[in-house]
Amino acid sequence: MSFSLPNAITTYFNISNGADDSQLTDCFTADARVFDEGETHRGRTAIQSWLRATRAKIEYRVEPLSVSHQGNTMVVTATVTGNFPGSPVQLDHTFQLADGQIQSLEIH
Repeated sequence: MSFSLPNAITTYFNISNGADDSQLTDCFTADARVFDEGETHRGRTAIQSWLRATRAKIEYRVEPLSVSHQGNTMVVTATVTGNFPGSPVQLDHTFQLADGQIQSLEIH
């Protein structure tokens, strides 16, 4: 990765790649929202459960490729490689930041 991301987003990708998910409180606001695979997860506890369930279901790595931003919105395009049908895929991660933390994340 040859570009810089805010600490919260870097921490999110580190957790996604297997780092200790107790760091979740460092990157998401208390009322954060994540939309992925047609489902919305609200709040840190729900987001942590979603991350744990996803990691238990499939093994994967996320590698950010590019970033664009406008105001508090950042879109990180990443390659996701793992033991799932269609791997690898490129997905856009659209982050809304608030006070240096992730307020919302949509993965498409």
